[in-house]
Formats: sequence, C-alpha cells, structure tokens
Amino acid sequence: MSTPKRERAQEPLWRDVVGGVLRRERRDQGRTLQDVADAARISMQYLSEIERGRKEASSELLAATARGLGLNLADVLSLAHEELVRLTAVRTLTVRGRPAPPRQGEVRLAA
Repeated sequence: MSTPKRERAQEPLWRDVVGGVLRRERRDQGRTLQDVADAARISMQYLSEIERGRKEASSELLAATARGLGLNLADVLSLAHEELVRLTAVRTLTVRGRPAPPRQGEVRLAA
C-alpha cells in the first residue's frame, strides 16, 4: 500500500496577484476595462486577460496600466506585495484543516 503524497498549499502565482490588484483598483475607481485600456494604450482584451491572471504583464505593460489607473509602478507592486503576504499567511496558517507547524524561530501565543 502506497502512502499518499503530502498536500502542500499551492503558492499563488504572481500574475494572479497582480491581475487581482489591477482589477480591484479599477473597480474601486468605478472605471471600465475600456476606459483603463484606452488610458494605458493597450487593448481591452489584453487588459482583461491580465486582470484574470491569464497573461503575464511585462514591466512596460504593467507600468502603462498603473499610469492608466493614476498610479505608479511602485504603488501596484506594493499592493501586490501586501496581497501576496496576505494570501501566503492564510495558506500557511492551516494545512489540511489543522494548524501548520511553526516555522523555525516562530513563536505562537495562545489567547
């Protein structure tokens, strides 16, 4: 009888994180895909694919999209970093419904 492989929480993909940030920022501004795509001088279809994590944006395209949203590249990267940290923290808190073992040097306090 073979032992089942350990299930590991899958790391979020950068394109999914960045796409989610761009979509959230666009929606928070109440803007359409077409509006932001026009401002960024990219096609609406391509922007849609980036937002859905289907395409990996180049640094030039990411900067153009950020400008189209009235942001700079550092703003988008900072928001993506915050989201990545949040997603990673949620995934490492539990493994198969149980608390994950503490990482080296990590201290956990009971409430």
